[in-house]
Amino acid sequence: MPVSDRYRPDPRFMKLGPEFADVVEPARFPVETLRFRNDRAAVTVGLDTLTPDEWLAAFARFEPLPDNQPAPLAIRYHGHQFRTYNPELGDGRGFLFAQMREDGTDRLLDLATKGSGQTPYSRFGDGRLTLKGGVREVLAASMLEALGVPTSRAFSLVETGEALERNDEPSPTRSAVLTRLSHSHIRFGVFQRHAFHEKPEHITALVDHSVETYFPDLADAADRPMALLKAVVERTARLVANWMAAGFVHGVLNTDNMVVTGESFDYGPWRFLPRNDPNFVAAYFDQTGLYSFGRQPEAAFWNLQQLASCLTLVSQTEPLIEALNGFAPTYRDALMAAMLKRLGLKPRGAEADLELVNTAFAALASGGEPLRWEPFFFDWFGGEASEARALAGPRAGIYDNEPFRAFRAQLATYEPDRPERLSDPYFARTEPEEMLIEEVEAVWTPIAERDDWSPFNEKLARIETVRRALGISVT
Repeated sequence: MPVSDRYRPDPRFMKLGPEFADVVEPARFPVETLRFRNDRAAVTVGLDTLTPDEWLAAFARFEPLPDNQPAPLAIRYHGHQFRTYNPELGDGRGFLFAQMREDGTDRLLDLATKGSGQTPYSRFGDGRLTLKGGVREVLAASMLEALGVPTSRAFSLVETGEALERNDEPSPTRSAVLTRLSHSHIRFGVFQRHAFHEKPEHITALVDHSVETYFPDLADAADRPMALLKAVVERTARLVANWMAAGFVHGVLNTDNMVVTGESFDYGPWRFLPRNDPNFVAAYFDQTGLYSFGRQPEAAFWNLQQLASCLTLVSQTEPLIEALNGFAPTYRDALMAAMLKRLGLKPRGAEADLELVNTAFAALASGGEPLRWEPFFFDWFGGEASEARALAGPRAGIYDNEPFRAFRAQLATYEPDRPERLSDPYFARTEPEEMLIEEVEAVWTPIAERDDWSPFNEKLARIETVRRALGISVT
């Protein structure tokens, strides 16, 4: 397999041993039709040189990559699902396939799957993924990356030729296997499993692995569990702040859907906000609004508390509480930074930035139903430099109320960050690129009805124009 010289395998997770994962066999599929290949991501791990046949061998049949894991590993974990503990979880339709170093950053990256077949944790499931679910994940990850949100990246989507029965889709429906690229699959639930079984030695091993792999600057910490928790609290706070600025609702913020590196992944019933609404939910089954847009910081903090509880088996409680107490100030600062990033402005200082953010949210709320979330940031990107553009656009009437006059006065005190971005053709449009649920359905319908993938590919091409225009790095 002709990998490039940028390919640097580093299969570390398997060294933790059999208590952390099970060796599994990938499913054998009747059809292997490549529907999406992320060549830009593949360049970063040296896999862009794979031929079409070699790509399918790796990401449809999951033949081992050179010098990497000899076999897929289904990771063992537990978790709280809507705050009810479930000890019967684990990778039920996916596995860790390979690990390698990222070109340019040297960070470890995982290739892991969704829809790759049954494992010991499939319970009554078939271990498969619907093609529509795969399409939705590609779209979500692509849009979040364009908006600067820490996220896994959809790496490959292969249609697999099986007819699946699902309660939430017209059935039978088409099948697929997805491969995602992310910095970690160490979920909070991995710690929970070993705490549940009262195995402090395994928690210590997991802490050491996480520190040495993802936070090597903490290797000399006197209290590694506390240091790790502090780092995870900071990463998680930044992640949620970026969700909030992007108007993104994950939908299922269970403890098994959060990882120590603080990036979002595993996109199920996600949504982007149509307009400012703290009570907006993504999942039809979230009847109490537990994971609504406005409650996402609370949900993330609750999950961090469960992680801290696991770490009490190997650390003192007081330092862990101190680490948890860092969430609120870190989230506040991260939200200010994320909002400034979305508005394309240079920061002025904590007090001024907080006032701007508060004024921005008040303005968003004042716009009511006619003001959609994404157009607000599109119209005012660059601050005062975009005022003429915003007041000549389709939402000019909305921007003349008192809250917006206060917002515009605040913008006048800020400098645009990299103002040359406003010369990009993207900002000559009257409407921004969005990812509302109606657009997802509009992409899926031609695929379902006549196997027409052109709207899907065109949507991805337009999202790429957003990524290039905004030029926001994801860290």
